[in-house]
Amino acid sequence: MKQWYVVYTHARSEKTALHNLRRQGFDAYLPQRLKQRRHARRMDWTPSPLFPRYLFVEMDIQRTRWRAINSTIGVIHLFTQGLLPTPVPFGVVEDIQAHEDEGGMVALNTSDSFKKGDLVRITAGAMYDYEGLFDCVDDNERVVVLLNLLGREVKVHLSATTVSACA
Repeated sequence: MKQWYVVYTHARSEKTALHNLRRQGFDAYLPQRLKQRRHARRMDWTPSPLFPRYLFVEMDIQRTRWRAINSTIGVIHLFTQGLLPTPVPFGVVEDIQAHEDEGGMVALNTSDSFKKGDLVRITAGAMYDYEGLFDCVDDNERVVVLLNLLGREVKVHLSATTVSACA
């Protein structure tokens, strides 16, 4: 029976490992997301692995020569428990694939519910119950909120789980 397994890759070698695994006939999957990048005073969005240094491979370990994965260019090793590969729980990879947009990028919902200028309330932490304006999402997928503190507008970076819309 085919199941998904986790492959650990060399740093920034996920695409190399993906290409070489597919070339060998493995069904491999590298979930990607769009990441904001700053370069030369410009900001753009670039595809980036959802889980840096990890990808998934689907196989039946009873019928597949899975040990070849460990010697694939770009791969460090296949995750194992004892002598056998450890399967990913059913539905996890399928759930990730279900969140892909039409371009094949996994849509993270950190900022989907907010638009720039929306009034938000902080629901946890040192700034609990403060209200501010949603600004953007930073490179680390944290929400940037503009707060009015002592007459100054201050940018605060928060986890998306600690911000909610004001009613």
